[in-house]
Amino acid sequence: MGVAIRRAGEADREDVTRLLDEAFQDDPVSSWVFPDAEHRRRTHPLLMGAFLDIVLDAGYVDVTEDGSACALWLSIPAGEHEEDVEGPAQLRAAVDPGNERVELIARLTAEAHPAGAAHEYLWMIAVRPDRQGEGLGTALVQHVLERCDGAGLAAYLEASGVRSRGLYERLGFAFTGRPVALPAGPSMWPMWREPLRWPLRG
Repeated sequence: MGVAIRRAGEADREDVTRLLDEAFQDDPVSSWVFPDAEHRRRTHPLLMGAFLDIVLDAGYVDVTEDGSACALWLSIPAGEHEEDVEGPAQLRAAVDPGNERVELIARLTAEAHPAGAAHEYLWMIAVRPDRQGEGLGTALVQHVLERCDGAGLAAYLEASGVRSRGLYERLGFAFTGRPVALPAGPSMWPMWREPLRWPLRG
């Protein structure tokens, strides 16, 4: 049975923010950004909401029809990308001013992001904890990868765990060879996927 997917909008902001918070509250990277569990419980939703606002403004959000999973994407043009010098600091100021890790993770992932070819960037993907393992995340990613293949467009992401890295490898992504190492914390794996080249039919 297929998974019904639609494009989310501003009206979905509260629900999608809650979904992102539930899915990533205990993620190793989120736990590194907010080491104190009580502080994370209070502040993590603010970070997820800030991420969502960026993508709603500059990219697009796909969500399953039942609201149990979502994927945040940015379309990155070809060429060298100008460094957003102020963005990470502004994010920190808006979410958790005393927490330098909010700013640091934004800078480290930006530094690892490849320049050159145009691509679709999977910023985040979230599945409600009680629905994980049902293939919803795979369906959301494949939904965009099929379009990438049709357009000859690459895709990029950072995997935040060994399990998710394995999933993305099965979808055709390959580790770029240099992890994003968070100081005294977990690693993230930048992964790139070239589009599938279908033979021409004559």
